[in-house]
Amino acid sequence: MSQVPNEADKWFRHNLKYEFQDQSLLILALTHRSASSVNNERLEFLGDSILGFVIADLVFQLKPEMNEGDLTRLRAYLVQESTLHKIAVNIDLSDYILLGSGEKKSGVKFRASVLSDTIEALIGAVYLDRGYQQARKIIKRLFASLFASLPDLNQLKDSKTQLQELLQHGGNLLPTYTLEKIIGADHDQVFYVDCNIEKNDLKTTGKGSSRRNAEQQAAKDMLNKLNEKGC
Repeated sequence: MSQVPNEADKWFRHNLKYEFQDQSLLILALTHRSASSVNNERLEFLGDSILGFVIADLVFQLKPEMNEGDLTRLRAYLVQESTLHKIAVNIDLSDYILLGSGEKKSGVKFRASVLSDTIEALIGAVYLDRGYQQARKIIKRLFASLFASLPDLNQLKDSKTQLQELLQHGGNLLPTYTLEKIIGADHDQVFYVDCNIEKNDLKTTGKGSSRRNAEQQAAKDMLNKLNEKGC
């Protein structure tokens, strides 16, 4: 894996108008941990931090009328896993992720967590390759369509926030979230979390690729259940 496949290099240049000076950074960014002990996890860490800062800067400049809370909500929407997953799908990223032989037929490369992590790794790789300004340009290209059609702020409240506000409005105790189990290998884990509302004796169970995602799914199911009961 010392040399970047021509297809991956052409794909990145076509989709993001960028050519790596050090092409080993591209191959590293695309290398899943199932493929090698030398993989994209460190680049993911770096790219995550750069992405968060650049998006914060962009929304700050774009939305001068927003207060801190609204800016935080908008940034969270833009950098969340599901948003990065959509971006990855739009550029056919799954076709270029390098996996271990045991994972090539497992569907791992289509998982939202894997795709979003790889997007962050690519950002980290560009930063190391040519610096901050180039990384910023890549992020702006990746997010261009999202910035062109930002949703209403009320739509950006995640399910846990919506559930909390609904219960507080009704004078109820807040829900509790309990991690029930984690299944799967380290690089392919599925989390199961229960959401409980003691007063109503209601429980839902969510699952996701992280505890946070599982909590959000459980909260979403609880909102649907409360809606059905007319609460």
